[in-house]
Amino acid sequence: MGVIKLKNNVGICAVASVGGKKEHDGPFGCGLDEFCGDDKFGQKTFELSEAEMTKRCFSHAMRKGGFTERDIDAIFAGDLMNQCTASSYGLLPFDIPYIGLFGACSTMAEALMLSALTVDGGYFRRAAATACSHNATAERQFRTPVEYGGQRTPTAQWTVTGSGCAIVGRGDSPVYITEVMPGVSVDFGVKDAANMGAAMAPAAADTLLRYFEETGASPYDFDAILTGDLGREGLALVSELCEQGGLRLGRRCGDFGVMIFRPDQDVHSGGSGCGCSAVGVAAYLYDEFCKKRMKNALFVGTGALMSPMSVAQGQSIPGIAHLVRFSSGS
Repeated sequence: MGVIKLKNNVGICAVASVGGKKEHDGPFGCGLDEFCGDDKFGQKTFELSEAEMTKRCFSHAMRKGGFTERDIDAIFAGDLMNQCTASSYGLLPFDIPYIGLFGACSTMAEALMLSALTVDGGYFRRAAATACSHNATAERQFRTPVEYGGQRTPTAQWTVTGSGCAIVGRGDSPVYITEVMPGVSVDFGVKDAANMGAAMAPAAADTLLRYFEETGASPYDFDAILTGDLGREGLALVSELCEQGGLRLGRRCGDFGVMIFRPDQDVHSGGSGCGCSAVGVAAYLYDEFCKKRMKNALFVGTGALMSPMSVAQGQSIPGIAHLVRFSSGS
């Protein structure tokens, strides 16, 4: 399956984002609809905090769009916790069909792609794409609890405490989803769970090379090509891999994992997690189109398809990268 061109005017009707204090203090902080200073969101555990964050984010998106539960036909959602429990529990209060997804850090791109395709096909009037992650829950599941104070390598990334939501529907919009391209799993044999950028970069390069070869487009046709989230290590690698394949991305290529935190926030290689690019799309990219600073952009959501068990058993880490093209329509 290659590039899928949408036939109708499918756009983003409303967005919302919620984050923690570190995310609020970063470059996307002014775009958040809500943040919590202690990252707990009034809950007893961090796992419940992530679920609460997801619930609040989706509620903000519905409120901003003027929608009720009856106006949304489905929610595509996912997170990093086992069995996507943050999304399942967080969205439990809503009487809306729920479709759980796991694409690791590519989940927001996957959710946007599926929302757009189902709306374009006329199966749903509106669908919500949402993803979340929490630094403390991810550390507890994949590495060691934050209370342990474990050392992090320079290539490690900081899991974003954040949730982003985009409600997708037909009609007038400041930003339309005009093309999507599902990614394929790519495994270059990387086994270092503290270097997910290296594991995901080959998949991002594969998707980008296939997209530009099939469409005949140039990177210069776009205001931005944004991956999410490779971090500094992975972003440098994807540029190198694309250049080896004859594609020079240039300065238009950026990464939400690099953009979401300031250089002085001590996140090593950058941000990561399902919430990273979800917040990036909702708190930054959508606003750039609303303010007419962008007319065409590619979002390439990247994910490391590992689990605690696969890492413990010494297996390599496959990567995935799904592509979504945004256009102002003008």
